[in-house]
Amino acid sequence: MADDLYARYMKAAAARRAHRRDCSQCSPDAPCTTGRRLHESFARLQDAYLAQQKQRRG
Repeated sequence: MADDLYARYMKAAAARRAHRRDCSQCSPDAPCTTGRRLHESFARLQDAYLAQQKQRRG
C-alpha cells in the first residue's frame, strides 16, 4: 500500500508539473480548471502520504 501511495503521489506531482509547463492558460495565482484539479489531486495524495509517514514514525 505504501509503495502504491508513493507512486500515485509522484505520478500526480509529475502530471501537475507537466501541465503547468505546457498550459498557456495557467498562472501561479489562477490555474485553469484542469490545473486546479491536478493540484487538488496532488495535494490530497501528498497529505495522505505525509500522514502515513508520520504514523509510521511515531
